[in-house]
Amino acid sequence: MDSIKPQYLMPLILIGLLIGTVGGWIRLGYIALPIASAAMSHGLLMVGGFMGTLICLERCMVMKNKAWLIAPILGLVATGLFIAGQEELGMYCLAVESVGLFLVMYIQYMKHKLPEQVVMCVGSICWLIGNILVIKTGFVPVATTWWIGFGLLTIVGERLEFGKFLPSPLGSKALLHTLLTVFFVGLVVPFHEGGNWIMGICAVTMGLWLLRFDMARIAVRKGGYHRYIGLGLIIGYVWLVIFGLVLCLMESHPYFYDLFLHTFFLGFVFSMIWAHAPIIIPTVFKRSQTVFHSILWPLWSVFQITLIGRMLSGLLMITEGRSWFGIVNGWVLLSMFSAMVGIMVYQVVMERKQEIVLQKVKG
Repeated sequence: MDSIKPQYLMPLILIGLLIGTVGGWIRLGYIALPIASAAMSHGLLMVGGFMGTLICLERCMVMKNKAWLIAPILGLVATGLFIAGQEELGMYCLAVESVGLFLVMYIQYMKHKLPEQVVMCVGSICWLIGNILVIKTGFVPVATTWWIGFGLLTIVGERLEFGKFLPSPLGSKALLHTLLTVFFVGLVVPFHEGGNWIMGICAVTMGLWLLRFDMARIAVRKGGYHRYIGLGLIIGYVWLVIFGLVLCLMESHPYFYDLFLHTFFLGFVFSMIWAHAPIIIPTVFKRSQTVFHSILWPLWSVFQITLIGRMLSGLLMITEGRSWFGIVNGWVLLSMFSAMVGIMVYQVVMERKQEIVLQKVKG
């Protein structure tokens, strides 16, 4: 199993993101690549094939036994099956992958016994429940709130993990844990019988909590990549608040489903991914240098602007604007990852050149 390297899996995860984005474009009426299965499995590709497998890789690669990397590999197999139109088989692979992620989270909890790891364990259970519901019903919408629970609990758990040494007022973390617990209750309560309100109120309150107590407020005061990370996190928390407001106030809107899904997954989750990527990508590729360059700022800004444009167009029922902003947003999303890969390649090339110069000087 030592031959399996995390850095070999990351490009394949990004291919899943590409196909998932193509599927989103097709749903908006833009056929960049005529892959019908990508449109049919858009949510499965983005949540399971990309987000879930990325989180799974991040957690499994730190385990001593590299056999745990089989879990994210199953996510890649699922992506291939979705593209091939084998949705049911792909869902079974995702279900097994989510079991693997839970086991890894549980092992890590048993080693350190930290409350934030309990939060992430419950998050992985949410993913598993959502996957089982899709297998049982064949209907993706029944699982979406559970997948939202997976993303939210995992990200909040990671933020607690990063900020565990940050001083916080007495009772503030207890409040956050209470909100997370109540949010989970909201997942169990039928969505249109109050579940959306429970989740929405908790999401708004958690977003405000993170804006007040997360270390992002400290990072944003610094320069360079610290400011980039800090501002990215802050904007992500604002999207979490917006997501909660949509859940509570937009239930009768024709684009309600689209609005609450994309304020969460594109607004909150991708803002978190952009903020963490300068640290996560070097970790996967076993590099010490942070992946950051000022070119990320304009791309990040356009991503946020086009996402706001898409959400406002949907809210105002401007169909053409919703499609246009959504298409551009997808291109910028892919451009962000391409830029990060380009930055890392540039860093490697420059390091090699410096090594050659040093060798010549020594010689």
